Amino acid sequence: MQQSIDAVARAWRETVKTFKLLSRNKMGLFGFLMTVAIVFLAFFGPIIWPPETSANVQDINAGVSQHHWLGADFQGQDNLRKVINGGKDMVTVAFLTGLIATLFGVAIGSFSAFVGGAVDGVLMELVNMWLTIPRFPLLVVLATVLKLGDPVTFSLLIAFLDWPSLSRQVRSQVLSLKKRDFIEAATMLDLGTRNIIFSELVPNMMSFIVISMIGTMTHAIYQQVGLVFLGIVPYSGSNWGVMITAAMNRGVLYNPQAMWSILAPMGAIVLFQLALVSFARSLDEVFNPRLRTSV
Repeated sequence: MQQSIDAVARAWRETVKTFKLLSRNKMGLFGFLMTVAIVFLAFFGPIIWPPETSANVQDINAGVSQHHWLGADFQGQDNLRKVINGGKDMVTVAFLTGLIATLFGVAIGSFSAFVGGAVDGVLMELVNMWLTIPRFPLLVVLATVLKLGDPVTFSLLIAFLDWPSLSRQVRSQVLSLKKRDFIEAATMLDLGTRNIIFSELVPNMMSFIVISMIGTMTHAIYQQVGLVFLGIVPYSGSNWGVMITAAMNRGVLYNPQAMWSILAPMGAIVLFQLALVSFARSLDEVFNPRLRTSV
């Protein structure tokens, strides 16, 4: 019982320390709070504001008002409500892609650099060959052939194409860390390759890894919007990419009054990416052991 209480107390102290570090960078704190808010709205917003199921003829292409804060679309449905209901797929694909691609890139890049020799040469040659392939055209072809219909499969496909560039960056980091005294000591003690990589190397690269993961997430947002816009990936009608496509097909570019039908989903995408990038600015302070001990 006492051990559980001590564990909860330690976790609470670490959480408070993390927020203190985040508060040092105002933009980073803003990005963190905005990211949490967007994720919350994406998953719990549809419960509070369920999607509209019928058209409202009197509100077709309505502008901003007290009833429609972001206007209404070509069916008279509220754009804000559609943005809230369309964020789940976007957020899910972004986070899953970032997580899976980062795990692959970190594991392969760290292993390649730490083992070195012929293994490193072969793996990096394969990575170099993979990086020469245009990824988005290949993604379009694969998405067409595989008939993607769910966010998990879509995330796996994007992550499969995105991990090689991160693996090269991680390899460079590990090659630098290999020369540190604590890594040489762990190698001499024969602690094992897996233990050294995940217990010694990865924690010292955590800020770089998380920032790279956020970069992959932002790239995944562009990729899924592009595929949805091209009509290759069938998603629900409230998805942000589908909202942009539907608005374009309905000629919003030629109807100034209907501009909010395309500005609303585009604004949601930009705000989500701004939140992620701003949050990344404060991660070095959060994961830097020297800064954590100073709080």
